[in-house]
Amino acid sequence: MLGVLLITGEYATGLIRTTLAAVPRRLPTLWGKAAVLAAAVLAVSVPAAVAVFLAGQAIMGRQHLSVSIGEPGVARAVIGGALYLAVAGLLGLALGALLRSTAGGIAALFGLLFAVPILVGFLPGGLSDEIGKYLPGAAGLAVTTVHPDPATSLAPWTGFGVFCAYAVVLLGVAAVRMRRGDA
Repeated sequence: MLGVLLITGEYATGLIRTTLAAVPRRLPTLWGKAAVLAAAVLAVSVPAAVAVFLAGQAIMGRQHLSVSIGEPGVARAVIGGALYLAVAGLLGLALGALLRSTAGGIAALFGLLFAVPILVGFLPGGLSDEIGKYLPGAAGLAVTTVHPDPATSLAPWTGFGVFCAYAVVLLGVAAVRMRRGDA
């Protein structure tokens, strides 16, 4: 939602005109917002993910269920949570730039990440698993899984790459819209 709000707030108040007057070429505005969003989300979520992991391990350790950060896939999964949030924010930014509506952008983001997988779940048998693992939410979450199931999930970095591809494509379409559209 932060990504959507970062750009639609300016459209809602009309301040986008001031922004575009200061940067008339438009695309540096979108790329700047994307860079600031990704950096801010990573700056907050990486330490938060590590802190939550350590707190969880302290609790799980009492039951002898703790896992070391050095075990295979654990560090990737912890950092992957922060990476997922950053790319999800970029998806929101792209949808906000495309739709120029806070409600529309948030609805589209939640629809893309949550409603479409539910609809795909109604497909018969293995078809839903095959299509479902390529959807943005499931593909992105693959990087946060220590032991992914190959039947229902892509490999961690492959899934994250697919998730990033969704963000790049939507940001590209948003760039075209922003370049051609009026404020």
